[in-house]
Amino acid sequence: MKLGIVGLPNVGKSTLFNVLTNAGAQSANYAFCTIEPNVGMAAVPDERISALAELYQPAKITPAVIEFVDIAGLVRGAAQGEGLGNKFLSNIREVDAVIHVVRCFEDDDIIHVEGSVDPARDIETITLELIFSDMELLERRIERGSKTVKVLGNVMRAELDLARGLYAHLESGKVARTYPCQPHEREQINTWALLTTKPVIYVCNFSEADYTGGNIEIHANYQTVQAIAAKEDCATLPVCAEIEAQVAELDADERALFLGELGITSGGLDLLIQRSYDLLGLISYLTAGKPEVRAWTITRGTKAPQAAGKIHTDFERGFIRAETIGFDDLMRCGNMVAAKEQGLVRSEGKEYVVQDGDVILFRFNV
Repeated sequence: MKLGIVGLPNVGKSTLFNVLTNAGAQSANYAFCTIEPNVGMAAVPDERISALAELYQPAKITPAVIEFVDIAGLVRGAAQGEGLGNKFLSNIREVDAVIHVVRCFEDDDIIHVEGSVDPARDIETITLELIFSDMELLERRIERGSKTVKVLGNVMRAELDLARGLYAHLESGKVARTYPCQPHEREQINTWALLTTKPVIYVCNFSEADYTGGNIEIHANYQTVQAIAAKEDCATLPVCAEIEAQVAELDADERALFLGELGITSGGLDLLIQRSYDLLGLISYLTAGKPEVRAWTITRGTKAPQAAGKIHTDFERGFIRAETIGFDDLMRCGNMVAAKEQGLVRSEGKEYVVQDGDVILFRFNV
C-alpha cells in the first residue's frame, strides 16, 4: 500500500512523514523545502505480531508495512505549473490513497503561503488543483476518443460519453470520486489514473495547546474540515505533529506514560495507519513459526488461495487447504497443539474468505 502526503507548504507534511517513517526528510519554514518526493516505509502497528513472537520466539519478525510518499507542497496554480506543480501532481497519481494535511494551528513564526489559517480555503486550493489536473487529462482522452469513435463503435462511444459526463462533473468543482455512475462505469474511471478518484483522509494538524486543551472534536477548524469531508465521503483525523515528533523519540514504556500525562489514549499516527487500512478495505492475516512471524496485507473479502499467493505464486497455484485458527483462540489455548486438541484449528478450502487476524498454515503441492 502506498499513501501520498499532500497539502500546502508549511502545514506539517514532512514532520508527519519523518515521524511515520524515521526517514529524516528535510523540514523547514519556507515554501518548497521539499522538491523531490521523499519515500519511506512504516510498520503497521499490530500487537498480535508481538504476542505471536512471544509465543514462537522466531528468528525473524516481519510486520506489514505501508509506503509513504511525502509530496512537495502544492500551491494555487499547481495544475498550470506553479511551484513545479505539474511535477508534484504526477507523483500523486502513483499512490493508492491521499493523506491531505490541513493546517489548523496558528503560529506567527511559521509562514502561511496564503497569509492566514483557513482550512476551508486551503482544502479548496488543493482540491481545485487536483480537479484541474484531472480535467486536463480527460480533455486529452475526449480528444482521442472523438477521433476514434467512428472506427471503434459503441464501446468507444460509451467510454467517450462517460468521460464527457465526468468532465462536466469536475468542471462544476466536484471531485471524481463523487461522480454518480454505475459500478462498471466506476471500474472504467478507476483505470484512468485520475487524482480525485483516490480516497482521502484529511489530517488536521493542531497546536499542542489546542490538541490537549479539551475536546478537539468541537474545535471550529476541525468541524469545518469534518463538514467538507462528509460531503466527499472522506475520513478525518486530528493530530498534533509537534506531539507526535516528541513521542517518536521515546521507547514504548515512556511513550505510554507521556501520552497518559497528556490525556491521550493512542498516538495519532497509529490511528492514521489504522484508518488508512479501513479506508482501503485492507486486513492482515498472520503466519507464525520458528523461522518467522509475519503479517500479510490483503483486501477484505480475499479467498484463501489468493491470500496464499501473497506469500508465493506457487502457494496459490498448488493450493490444497488452509489450516486456520483465529488469533484470539490461539492465544487462549497457549499453543497450536492445545488448539488442535480443542478442535479450534479448521481446515479451510478454496472458497474460504480469510478474516482479519487469522493465523494460517497453507498446504500446497506443485
